[in-house]
Amino acid sequence: MPRTFNIANFGCRASQSDGAGIAADLVRRGLQRTSEASVADVVVVNTCTVTAEADRDARQTIRRVHRDNPSAEIVVTGCYAQRKPDDLAALGGVTWVVGNSHKHEIGELVQPKLVQIESSGPQSITHHGGIEARGILVGSIDSEANPAALPAGDGLGRSRPNVKVQDGCHNRCSFCIIPSVRGGSRSIPADAVVKHVRHLEGSFPEIVLTGINLGRWGRDLEGRPRFTRLLEHLLDRTSVPRFRLSSVEPMDWSDDLLRLMSGSSRIAKHMHIPLQSGSDTILRRMRRRYRARHYESRVVSGRQLMPRAAIGADVMVGFPGETDDDFESTRSFVERMPFTYLHVFPYSVREGTEAASMDGQVPRAVKRDRSRVLRVLIARKNLAFRQCLVGNTLSAVTLSSGGPTARALTDNFVEVELPAVSVPSGSLVDVRVEAVEGRRTIGTLCD
Repeated sequence: MPRTFNIANFGCRASQSDGAGIAADLVRRGLQRTSEASVADVVVVNTCTVTAEADRDARQTIRRVHRDNPSAEIVVTGCYAQRKPDDLAALGGVTWVVGNSHKHEIGELVQPKLVQIESSGPQSITHHGGIEARGILVGSIDSEANPAALPAGDGLGRSRPNVKVQDGCHNRCSFCIIPSVRGGSRSIPADAVVKHVRHLEGSFPEIVLTGINLGRWGRDLEGRPRFTRLLEHLLDRTSVPRFRLSSVEPMDWSDDLLRLMSGSSRIAKHMHIPLQSGSDTILRRMRRRYRARHYESRVVSGRQLMPRAAIGADVMVGFPGETDDDFESTRSFVERMPFTYLHVFPYSVREGTEAASMDGQVPRAVKRDRSRVLRVLIARKNLAFRQCLVGNTLSAVTLSSGGPTARALTDNFVEVELPAVSVPSGSLVDVRVEAVEGRRTIGTLCD
């Protein structure tokens, strides 16, 4: 019987892509994937550490896996593992803690013929500049031995697989821990990306391109190509019906990128642009490289070129020093911008960042109230956006099938319910938006 493994993925799409790469490597080595952590021989917990809540979710999962499956070999990897390996190694049941610096070596660690973990327990190991400790493999995140890409995943279990084309970030936002756990910006060469996508084409109607700082793709490669060049390669050299971009920083939404997106039926009309704050004072304290007027110019240009596009943003409330006036600047900015959705989250102290020691830490209750204000506001704007789509026909990818209702995600990022429809998940279909009822968008499948 082959050994079985399960992967619990947390965090961003880049992390999800990493998880798919780990799974592909384990399958290649002869392990068999199972959807149930309670019966797996190996459980990989691929963590996020962008907020304290993300850390807590990872710890709870590790404890649950150990409780339900005490004989499992638990391997903790990802951003939290890179940041706090000793804390994770102290949790019950954890066999290995493997940082982002070495997550490409997880397959070697869990192969019984290479490491006899079952008989000898957690091991000490040192290489590639790693620190020596019991069951910990973490080294310099900026080591040349740290690749930007893991083995290509096969996308199984997803209707829209993530393909990571870039990793790391050279920005130093004062609140963000990610550069210290992901390293500097590193791009996957265009030929390698095309090869990966060709492996997936024919099986999926939509592929999501992702990275830690996606718009910086190519700046570290010979000739310093821009992200639009990669998109042009993918459009010219693959047959994937649709590509979707995950998140692109404001100033990387160049006119060339917007024109390419608006002019191609194969790029989803969906702009996700991290905002963080509508107050220039707070943007300066965050060390963000734009001001509200710059951000607004990119959104306005995108909306003019793509009138029905989804436009979303990340917004942080309660950053140290954020006054009522600063928050009002953010609220009014969100009010006047054509946002169709937001990811709203309260500032979370991350040890090791500049913001953690700033004066003016905002009380939790204030952060909660400000979050609520923005969520009510964006719910209203999202409802109005979806109501404007009633009567229109949109291209969509089915997300689920079976049962009385299927779900599909439109080109412009609206989830539509399709009652009494039986269609395989991962199908590209045309849907007509018939009605909007609160949070529900109801459609019919076009012939």
